[in-house]
Amino acid sequence: MKTSRRTFLTGASALAAAAVSQSAHAQNVLDSILNSNRRGWGDQFDAQVSSGGQVATTKPIYSPDTLVYLQDAIVRYQDIAARGGWPIVPDQKKLQLGVVDPDVEILRQRLMISGDLSEQAGMSPAFDSYVESALKRFQSRHGIPADGVTGPYTYRSLNASAQVRLGQLQTNLQRLSEKVGTTANRYVMVNIPAAEIEAVEGSRVVTRHVAVVGKIDRQTPILDSKIHEIIVNPYWNAPESIVRRDIIPLMRKNPNYLTENGIRILGPNGEVDPMTINWQTEEAAKLRFRQDPGRINAMASVKINFHNQHAVYMHDTPQQSLFANQERFHSSGCVRVQNVRDLVTWILSETPGWDRNRFEQTIATDADVSVPVTNPVPVHFAYVSAWSTGDGVVQFRDDIYGLDGSSELQISTAT
Repeated sequence: MKTSRRTFLTGASALAAAAVSQSAHAQNVLDSILNSNRRGWGDQFDAQVSSGGQVATTKPIYSPDTLVYLQDAIVRYQDIAARGGWPIVPDQKKLQLGVVDPDVEILRQRLMISGDLSEQAGMSPAFDSYVESALKRFQSRHGIPADGVTGPYTYRSLNASAQVRLGQLQTNLQRLSEKVGTTANRYVMVNIPAAEIEAVEGSRVVTRHVAVVGKIDRQTPILDSKIHEIIVNPYWNAPESIVRRDIIPLMRKNPNYLTENGIRILGPNGEVDPMTINWQTEEAAKLRFRQDPGRINAMASVKINFHNQHAVYMHDTPQQSLFANQERFHSSGCVRVQNVRDLVTWILSETPGWDRNRFEQTIATDADVSVPVTNPVPVHFAYVSAWSTGDGVVQFRDDIYGLDGSSELQISTAT
């Protein structure tokens, strides 16, 4: 799955050949943007905000249509890169509705070239409602909260070069080509760089969920399995890696940490008193740490199990605020799911006797209840950082784990 820098650069080097055949057409397009009609703040015009399709869709990433659109996007981005790409937008100012600034003209050019703003919008230093709508569309395509305001994340995405984006598309075409057409009718797809989950049935996304995935140094693995079990109000057994990296250091700072968080130590002869352990050593790493079910349990209300060699799973979380973060790479490899009860209800829809009412009642009254899934649902943990679900709708995400082969795409602030 990992793509080397050489592979990435080889894909990008195809631009040289494309430039010869497309340069005339490309230059005409660029000229039309640069020479667009200028207009004042109060001018009225009839301009469609975008020349592309709607960003929101029920089309799965693992769709044959996605492959077709992705191939079309590669041709478009070869064309864009062949004519020199797009301008760098100065990133020192906060551009938003009502601002009048020369940098807005550069932003307009950038958004026109990528198809987010219609060329009919013309050139103007005014940040009007058309620019705002186009910027929101751009933000949505890059997994950024669509507030229509330029901030650090938006500028970083705006100024990633067309050549780098082309290489990203080519890399992900190979990834998708290996999976599209191999999935079942019902499945769950976790897209790691997007930190997002799709529940797919009958070639459409039934429900989509925001996720929190692994940190850079504790990565969520790429895998294929089947969801075979749901555990309601589970106990949480801390893996040895978390005991060493997290619990022991926390106990050194706060001797009451385990008690405050409902975590018990279980040894071969029963429960162990934390006060009898020397926390300045790592002797505790060989013991079993189990957190009682409840509101502060690390998995909160539910755990979604599937067999895999990495011992990872999907689960609820008491830290709901993490889902609002732009960079959602905070876990130790497992995947936290926003609105997880909706996902579990869908997973159990073919399991007799487990409708939403019984599921909710069990959460409210019982602990550590195992529910076998009647028809195990395939689950795919994938690494797709660029794709297209419609004409002119090209999605990009940061290369969180550095698998796309370009340092320009990799972020390093998520720890």
